[in-house]
Amino acid sequence: MSPRNLYLILFAWVTFLAHGAAFDQNLYDQKARVYSPEESMALMELQEGYSVELVAAEPMVEEPAAMAWDGDGKLYVAELNTYMQDIDGKNEHDPVCRVVLLEDTDDDGRMDKRSVFVDKLVMPRMIQPLGDRVIIRETDTFDLYSYRDTNGDGVADEKKLVYEGGPRGGNLEHQPSGLVWNIDNWMYVTYTNRRYRWEGDRIVSEQLPNGSGQWGVTHDDVGRNFFCTAGGENPAQAFQQPLVYGSFSLPGEKEPGFHEVFPLVQIPDVQGGQGRYRKDQLTLNNFTGCAGQHIFRGNHLPSDFYGDYIIPEPVGRLVRRAKVVHENGKVILKNATPGTEFLRSRDANFRPVHAATGPDGCLYICDMYRGIIQEGAWVRPGSYLRGVVEQYGLDKNIGRGRIYRIVHQSTKRGPKPNLLKETTKQLTQHLSHPNGWWRDEAQKLIVVRGDASVAPDLERMAREEELPLGRLHALWTLDGLGVSDVPLLLEKLNDSDDRVRAGAIRMLEPAIRSGNQEVIQHLSKLTRDTNPDIAIQLVLSLAHTGASEGSPIIEQISEQFATNPNVTAVIQHMKTRQEDAKRRRAYSELLAQGETNY
Repeated sequence: MSPRNLYLILFAWVTFLAHGAAFDQNLYDQKARVYSPEESMALMELQEGYSVELVAAEPMVEEPAAMAWDGDGKLYVAELNTYMQDIDGKNEHDPVCRVVLLEDTDDDGRMDKRSVFVDKLVMPRMIQPLGDRVIIRETDTFDLYSYRDTNGDGVADEKKLVYEGGPRGGNLEHQPSGLVWNIDNWMYVTYTNRRYRWEGDRIVSEQLPNGSGQWGVTHDDVGRNFFCTAGGENPAQAFQQPLVYGSFSLPGEKEPGFHEVFPLVQIPDVQGGQGRYRKDQLTLNNFTGCAGQHIFRGNHLPSDFYGDYIIPEPVGRLVRRAKVVHENGKVILKNATPGTEFLRSRDANFRPVHAATGPDGCLYICDMYRGIIQEGAWVRPGSYLRGVVEQYGLDKNIGRGRIYRIVHQSTKRGPKPNLLKETTKQLTQHLSHPNGWWRDEAQKLIVVRGDASVAPDLERMAREEELPLGRLHALWTLDGLGVSDVPLLLEKLNDSDDRVRAGAIRMLEPAIRSGNQEVIQHLSKLTRDTNPDIAIQLVLSLAHTGASEGSPIIEQISEQFATNPNVTAVIQHMKTRQEDAKRRRAYSELLAQGETNY
């Protein structure tokens, strides 16, 4: 036995003597025993009023890491069947992984049909259903392939390369994930400073100022992306503004102590070593494995849950619920359950890695349900983590997985969608649905179809729809179809809802860039708007487009909001970006002229 393992055993025994019965549960799980789904659910502790329901479990699903529904409510799940199947992570890059299709054929809330939609994959990490096709990206590549099932048997029989990006190296935990469709009709990923867009029968990409995040990306109603990093131990970053304007943060954007977590499992399998767990309890003390985060936008949990930020933490065996608070132009995250967690488990194998809003308006959690959750590079012989893994037998539990639904005692699940069979005109009706999943899916399907015949319906919605988010989605759908109407956008600069006004400013950026003086004049009038979010969006759009006429407007905003540190910080951020861009252009010009000593 190594000295490190002996130390851990002695430390656990001393802790037991000090805490007596309080440590009994941990002793019961000394070898991280495997529980049935029902037993594991009984070991979960949830916020009062909430409960968990089983949607799927092994053998229906194995090693699930990401999931996405198509327009008919069929669930596609990425199975990482080669991930850490032994303590050394051998053969992880073998092409034997899958994307499976799960269906609930009797609509009782439990999956009862499984099809292997695509197999022989290298750790699939992105799934994006686009109409009757599914876009998938594997590990070790930037390529994106479209898969279709043309005969309805649940198995893809058509494969097409829709984006050629070439190979991608590096550790599998540090490669892009996501491909999430946002309200601006772009798909966003982690790590890479690119975003992607569907055009006809292929995907195109555009460079962003920078990339962000690690495993998972989400967005709110207006398009702010929320990223997190496990390696950086940061549960939320780059969420103050859309990433197209560059990664940006503000002081105090997370309440003091937000990074501290409150697990139940007393096993110190923490990559960060002894500094990352409480010495008296052996519990994780800080976010470290955060992944698969999600802004909940469903309509079948209590209304105060809408817009909350959900953070799975697989190392801590918990799920954080955070309130997203808007204060004076700044987004602030606060723990919704101070001193504890929304969901935490006593099951050492509970590994939540992805959260999502379902078509039924409930919250879904993807549980990889396994012992070891860190990749082999961090469990090498002689490492701290390897000793813990061996002591508790964490490497022995493989090949399982669960998907759960979070419900409230007041929950009545919403109906199953049938959007793929609806006409484009019928789809427009869902742009004002109270469940954000339906709004997003309807907009995506309309844009993917490219059916501009519904433009009059969308324009009417943008003017007359009672729900502000319905008006906003109508405008972005017009934009996605390439038929945005400048007069309509100018009209919406006076909308009663600030989210619609800010969205209209964003959609006017092509006109700003082209020097449309009528648009500049209308934007200058918005300096009288006292809402800091409008001021911030004006600064972002004018600086981003580089319009020379924008400088006086920005200066006016700077004077008007001189006492608002959040607006001031955004102005400085965009000025710095502009100065950096000028230096890069100057450097490129000198290189083109043969000047190499710049």
